[in-house]
Amino acid sequence: MFFKHDEQLEQLGNGILEATLAKFPTLARNQIALTWIIYDPPAPVNTGGALTPNAFWNHPVRGFNYRGGERIYPASVIKLFYLLAVHEWLEKGMVEDSEELQRALRDMIIDSSNDATSLIVDVLTGTTSGPELPPGPFETWKQQRHIVNRYLQSLGWEELQAVNVCQKTWGDGPYGRERAFYGQLLENRNMLTTNAIARLLHAIVGGVAVSATRSQEMMDIMKRSLDPEELPKDVEEDQITGFLGGSLPQTAKIWSKAGWTSSVLHDAAYIEIPDKRPYLLIVFTEGKANAKSREILPFVSGQFMSAVSSLD
Repeated sequence: MFFKHDEQLEQLGNGILEATLAKFPTLARNQIALTWIIYDPPAPVNTGGALTPNAFWNHPVRGFNYRGGERIYPASVIKLFYLLAVHEWLEKGMVEDSEELQRALRDMIIDSSNDATSLIVDVLTGTTSGPELPPGPFETWKQQRHIVNRYLQSLGWEELQAVNVCQKTWGDGPYGRERAFYGQLLENRNMLTTNAIARLLHAIVGGVAVSATRSQEMMDIMKRSLDPEELPKDVEEDQITGFLGGSLPQTAKIWSKAGWTSSVLHDAAYIEIPDKRPYLLIVFTEGKANAKSREILPFVSGQFMSAVSSLD
């Protein structure tokens, strides 16, 4: 694990978990997973890549997780991994940059556009959606679609061993070759763990994901405003209201990516509050009743914000 377990954070984290379960009776113990990483001073993150990768990865950090290794359908949080892969491909010259690619990246992360994500997956894998394919071409197509998985495994991060990152995100769902790729029982769905997302965000905010420059570009696109006047008015969800940013003061800063369907509600964030320790917080919730709630994630976020204040 890239973080060490800590008795103080364990006590605080378990207390927050119990308070959350008590306040929201629809939320069962097996319907929530979370990972919390604290950056004690001197914090090695959001420094513009001041540390070398070796120095950064050897810098100890404390953390707490509950079911952090459980594989859960991530909804749109998967788009963070496609963001990482695009920057790796660009860095290695595997794809060419363009205004359209950049537009799709922005729409994928800022607005959580599934249409934009479809293009990004096509660019990364050299595949396209369409009618079902004969067995031979379909096997080739499937191998190409697993290229992001192979890249992630090449990083050698223990937390990524259980993930599956190969599917597009949908509104109504997949059809044709895309539906066949899911498997009859949907066994090939995207799957992540909160620990895996924490490791990815840790690398990005540490400036060591792909490169310092590309990490900063990823940070820039993940940054969200907490000013109600600046929240999007033309989308159903703004990824702040009802999510982890929903209980933060406007003086805070947040970099995040949420995900939601009719049966899951997730958020993953790096948070800075003036005069407090920076921290990562990734929270996944499952269950139709919980996915409709816009109170669970802000409550959890507020509890962890108070816990961070208690560390000083």
